[in-house]
Amino acid sequence: MRDGMVRSRMVVPDAALLALLGSRDESLRTAEGLLTADVHVRGNELTLSGEPADVAFGERVFTELITLAERGQQVTGDAVRRTVEMLSDSGADDRELGESPAEVLSLDILSRRGKTIRPKTLNQKRYVDSIDTNTIVFGIGPAGTGKTYLAMAKAVQALQAKAVNRIILTRPAVEAGERLGYLPGTLYEKIDPYLRPLYDALHDMLDPDSIPKLIAAGTIEVAPLAYMRGRAQPVDTPVLTPDGYRRIGSLRVGDMVTGSDGRPTPVLGVHPQGVKEIFRLTTQDGASTLACGEHLWQVRTPDDRRHGKDGRVVQTRDMIGNLRWSHAHRYELPLVGAVQSPEQDVPMDPYALGLLLGDGCLTTSTTPAFSTKDPELAEALDAALPDIEVTRKSELDYVLNRVGGGGRGGVITANPVTEIVRDLGLAGTHSDTKFVPAGYLNNSAEVRLAVLQGLLDSDGGPVRQRGRTCRIQYTSCSGRLRDDVKYLVRSLGGVAYTRTRAAEGRTPGLAGGRPVYYRSDAHVLDIRLPAGLPPFRLKRKAAAYDADGGGRPMRFVESIDPAGEAECVCISVGAADSLYVTEDFIVTHNTLNDAFIILDEAQNTTPEQMKMFLTRLGFGSRIVVTGDVTQIDLPGNSRSGLQVVRDILDGVDDVHFAMLDSADVVRHRLVGDIVDAYARWDAASQRRAAISAGNTAPRNGPPQARQAGRRR
Repeated sequence: MRDGMVRSRMVVPDAALLALLGSRDESLRTAEGLLTADVHVRGNELTLSGEPADVAFGERVFTELITLAERGQQVTGDAVRRTVEMLSDSGADDRELGESPAEVLSLDILSRRGKTIRPKTLNQKRYVDSIDTNTIVFGIGPAGTGKTYLAMAKAVQALQAKAVNRIILTRPAVEAGERLGYLPGTLYEKIDPYLRPLYDALHDMLDPDSIPKLIAAGTIEVAPLAYMRGRAQPVDTPVLTPDGYRRIGSLRVGDMVTGSDGRPTPVLGVHPQGVKEIFRLTTQDGASTLACGEHLWQVRTPDDRRHGKDGRVVQTRDMIGNLRWSHAHRYELPLVGAVQSPEQDVPMDPYALGLLLGDGCLTTSTTPAFSTKDPELAEALDAALPDIEVTRKSELDYVLNRVGGGGRGGVITANPVTEIVRDLGLAGTHSDTKFVPAGYLNNSAEVRLAVLQGLLDSDGGPVRQRGRTCRIQYTSCSGRLRDDVKYLVRSLGGVAYTRTRAAEGRTPGLAGGRPVYYRSDAHVLDIRLPAGLPPFRLKRKAAAYDADGGGRPMRFVESIDPAGEAECVCISVGAADSLYVTEDFIVTHNTLNDAFIILDEAQNTTPEQMKMFLTRLGFGSRIVVTGDVTQIDLPGNSRSGLQVVRDILDGVDDVHFAMLDSADVVRHRLVGDIVDAYARWDAASQRRAAISAGNTAPRNGPPQARQAGRRR
C-alpha cells in the first residue's frame, strides 16, 4: 500500500448483504463508479482503500446503504446515487438534524401494488415534513422535482387516515385564457387536457375504479382554478346579519354576518366574480336562494346517515339531476341555530302581543278586546299587561280596560294598549291585515319565541297522528302574518310548510244557524321546531305536544333550476364551519373545510388569484401550492402571484416555503442537467445585459430565479 493510503474493513450483516449488492451486483458496481476509494467485497466483508478522506466518505456511504438494507429497503443503483449526492451536499447541520440518506430514502408515504412513494432527496424530505407541520406550504422549483407528485401522495395519505374529508386539485388553465367555451365537448372534456397530470398521479396512488366514485361523491374534486373560485351568489342576494338582511354585494371585510349556529361571524374576504350563470335552489318547505353552479353546500345524504357521517360538501352542479334517492329527497341542508340578534326594548310584552295578534281586536275604534275559550290565556294576558285589567264580558269575550278607568282628574286618557297598537302601526288592522312589527321580528331569540308562542297558543295547535311525532299547525287570514310566522319559525331553527285554502268555493260556516261566507283565504302553516323550544305555554296544548314529541325539523333540496346570469360575488367568513345564512334562513358556505387542497402550476396565477385562493382556506384544511417561477405563461407583462407571495407571506406563522432545485430532479438525469444549463445561460444573459446597461452586476431576483433562471 502506498504511503498515505489507508484501508478500512466493514462487516455487512448476512440479512442485508444481498440487498446491498443489488441485482447482479448492480448497486455495488454503481458505488464503485461513484466513489474515489477502491471497493472490494469478499464474503460479507467489505474493504475500502485509498486516501483517508475518500475512505471516510466511502464508509459513510456504505453505512447509510447498510442501514437501508437492514430496514428492508431495496438498494437500487438510484438509491446509491441519491445517497452519494446527499452526503456530498450535506453538512454538519444536516447530520445534527438526523437527516441522513437512510432516513430520507426510507420515509414511506404511500404503498400500492408493491410500489412505494417516498422522497428521494434531502430537500424533498424537508418538503414532505413541512406539509405535516404547516397549514400552507409552497413547493417552488423546476420541473421534475416531485413537487406535485409528493403533495398528491400526502393528500391521499391524509384522506386515507381520515385527517381530511376531501381532496381538491386545481390548476390555472391559462393556455386557453381560462375561457374554454370555444372548445368542443362537455366541460370535463374541455378541461381534461389541463388536468391530466393530476389524474395520472391519482391513478398511481388509488385504485382506478374507485376514482370516478370518489369524484362523483365529491370526495375528490378536480377543476381549473377559474371554475373552482366561482363559489358565488348574485350581488343582490340577501345575507343575514345581526341587524337583519343585507345585500351580499354591500358586505365588506370586517362586517358581521350570521353563522350556522345563529351567532355573528366576521367576513374575512370579499371576491367579485363577474357575470356568471346562476341557479335557483328551492327547498321542499318553499325557501329558495340563488347561487352559481360551483357554489358550495353542506349536505347530508341517506348514505351519510346510514354510515353515521356528518355529511359532505357538494357544488350546486353536483346536485342537479340527482335530487332523489329512490322516492325520497337526497340532499338535506343544515338548519340555522336560533339566530342571536341584539335585544331591543319593546313597548309590549312579546307573548301578550302574540295573543292579541291571534285573537285580539285591534281596530282602536272600540276598547281593545280579546276572545278565547281558555281562561288561562286571559289570565296570562292580564299578568303581562301592566295598567290593564282584563275583564270577562261573556263566555268567550274579554275587554282590556285601563286600571282605574279611562278618566283621571276629569281628563279622558287613552287606553295603554290602544296607544301601543297605534305606535306599532297595528291600529285598524283586521284578521287579514295583521302583522308582526319589525321591532319584534329583529329581536332576541327569547322575544321572537315569546311572540310565536302567543300566536300558537291563540291560533295554532298540536296535530297528533298515530305512530308519528306531533307537528304544529297555525292558520291565519293575513298573508303578511303568515310570512312573519315563517320568519319567526325559521329564525329559531325550525321549518314551516305553507298551503292556502281559498275562500272562494269553500263551504260557509254557521253562526246562529245562518251561513257565514269566507271573505279571505286561509293560510295554513305546518311547523316543526327544534328540540328544547316549547311552542306552547297553554297547558292543554303543551301536554298534547309533549306526549308525542315534536320530531326533528328537516330541510331538503326540492329543485334546482336555471335562473339566467347575474353579477356575482364570493365571500368567506370566520365561522369554524365556514357556514353563513342567506335568504329564507338557508345555510350555505363558500370556503373549504377539512380538505387537502393542491394548487398546481401556481406560477400562472395572478397576485389577485393567489390572494383569492389562499383566503378560501377553511378550518381543518391544508393547502399546498406548487410551481416553477422559471416557466411563467401569463400573457403580456402580468406578474405571477407565486413570485410576489413569498415577499408578502414570508415570516407568517404556519406558512412554509420549500425551495427545490436541479439536484432534486427525479426524472431522467438529463432533466437536471438541462435545468442547470438553462440557469447558466440565463445568468450569462443577465450579466451581458447588465454590462451593456453600464452595470457591473445583474439585478437581484428571488433566490429560485437567480439559481435556475427564468424562461422568456
